[in-house]
Amino acid sequence: MKTMLWEDNQLLLIDQTKLPDEIVYFTCKTYQDVIKAIKTMVVRGAPAIGVSAAFGMVLADLAGEDLEKAASEIKNSRPTAVNLFWAVDRILASPSPRDEALKMYQEDIKTNQMIGKHGSPVIDDGDTILTHCNAGALACVDYGTALGVIRAAFAQGKKINVICDETRPLGQGARLSVWEMQQENIPVKLIVDSAAGYLMQQGKIDKVLIGADRVFKGGVANKIGSLMVALSAKRYGVPFYVAAPLSTFDYDKTIGEIEIEERGPEEVLLYGNCRIAPENTEVLNPAFDIVPDDLISGIITEKGILDPI
Repeated sequence: MKTMLWEDNQLLLIDQTKLPDEIVYFTCKTYQDVIKAIKTMVVRGAPAIGVSAAFGMVLADLAGEDLEKAASEIKNSRPTAVNLFWAVDRILASPSPRDEALKMYQEDIKTNQMIGKHGSPVIDDGDTILTHCNAGALACVDYGTALGVIRAAFAQGKKINVICDETRPLGQGARLSVWEMQQENIPVKLIVDSAAGYLMQQGKIDKVLIGADRVFKGGVANKIGSLMVALSAKRYGVPFYVAAPLSTFDYDKTIGEIEIEERGPEEVLLYGNCRIAPENTEVLNPAFDIVPDDLISGIITEKGILDPI
């Protein structure tokens, strides 16, 4: 399942805001369309954002736009996922933006397959695995990082069960991860975010496996709620793994230097089209939190399982 397609000098993105009810493609004809898609989470997940940003730069180049200006605007679309900056800078440094973006597209698929290969040994036959948010094919070009590891283990014949946190406020676990697992007939159950600790306390979770939007000195940034899952895992002795490509690694930043994106209040006040709080309620809506490295068992990459940096 490919999250994006490059056809006739246009970028087609699966509109993830419409899943799981319908598969609709959002067409990007300009780099501004790509920015809109990233900001509104039509496309999300660090690897997918990165490759989308690369094609946004291609669209800018084809239109004769100022690439430095386009790069600055694309980088400002979301601040936490380091792949976004990595991809834009890689295109700026290339003499052939389109060829470079297509190369990145193929690299992402191969990278995720290698993450699955290196990560599958941590999953034992009979394991129940908890995942948070969506780090599957929909967060990448294809295959996925955390869910890619699960896919690889399942393909090896291991009898596994997956539990997905719903992942408030936008329900990427409920809408996207559950859907992906169902598409491949991998046994899956959905829980509310606040049930994860209870299930670990009851001994019903064997491993936790999440993705990351940025890996840096001292920890990883991932979808809000990851920290609470990691703390519960530490308390109850459940191995907690992060699956992420090396393009997500930021060797220059430390915990105190990471900008955490604050998103609009409507994401919390509404669930779907239903208002769940009084209209004038003040909201805090950080999109990510930080899992310190002492809570992480290992980081699964395309080069193997690494210690936190």
